[in-house]
Amino acid sequence: MSLRAGILNRWLRMVEKPRMRRADHPAPLRRALEFQSKLMFHPPRGTKKRWVELGSRKALEVTPKGAEAASKVIFYIHGGGFTFGSPRTHAAMVAQLANRVGARGLLPSYGLAPEQPFPAAPDDVRAAWDGLIGQGVAPSDVIIGGDSAGGALAFGLLAQLCAEKADMPAGVFGFSPLTDMTHAGASFTQNAQADVLLVAEKATDMNRMFLGTHSPKEPRVSPLFGEFRGASPVWITVGDTEILLDDARSLARLCEDHGVSTTLIERHDLPHVWPIFHNTLPEARETLDQLAGWIKQQPGWQGES
Repeated sequence: MSLRAGILNRWLRMVEKPRMRRADHPAPLRRALEFQSKLMFHPPRGTKKRWVELGSRKALEVTPKGAEAASKVIFYIHGGGFTFGSPRTHAAMVAQLANRVGARGLLPSYGLAPEQPFPAAPDDVRAAWDGLIGQGVAPSDVIIGGDSAGGALAFGLLAQLCAEKADMPAGVFGFSPLTDMTHAGASFTQNAQADVLLVAEKATDMNRMFLGTHSPKEPRVSPLFGEFRGASPVWITVGDTEILLDDARSLARLCEDHGVSTTLIERHDLPHVWPIFHNTLPEARETLDQLAGWIKQQPGWQGES
């Protein structure tokens, strides 16, 4: 682990985790992440941003310099516990990845709880996906990705497509994905103290605000209860001290059991969704490089740069 990773872990544990623990409404978390993203997260120089329509939904398009005519798309679903975060907060990270593979990034907006509880988030993401494909973009020209709760939505979308026997994207990836809203994984309690950011005891509040009386086993947001036979290749990374460690491991095992080409990378003592710290953390840049290499191995993506 780098010196910078150690410093980041201490800051997250001393500042951000207490902020997460104190929050009784997502509003302060929304304000904090929006501010921090402007201050700390920067796309490659020359990246263009604009809001576009995907069917009935809006998405933030990020286009790295030289990728204006790119046919390939990173369709990325931001995290934030279904209650905070936005395309703006994650746009710089997606631009960094898109720049590595010569693609455009599209980050769909979706309804956040408690104002817009389930099923708003998965419905909005599916509407954006259908809108993208409806514009004539081939699914094989798209890589779907997401982090944390956005990972739940990304793999939930994949489960939907599998159930419908629909055309598959080129691949799906997740940074520290949430995959089981029953929170049954042993790491959810065993890593509760070791996790430098996520507060395990706040999961009940998140479920209440987002799911209400709906089942936590709904595959669109708990993909561990989904079906993945016939799915496109999957790539997942997670830190070994995260409470979501077993979420990632269990989904990887499920995908493997269903015959899916699956890559799971566990990193030691790195924080939740560490690639978002790409401007300061060498491990974040290394992970983005690894993911870009995997994307370029997918059929039809080998010629991208």
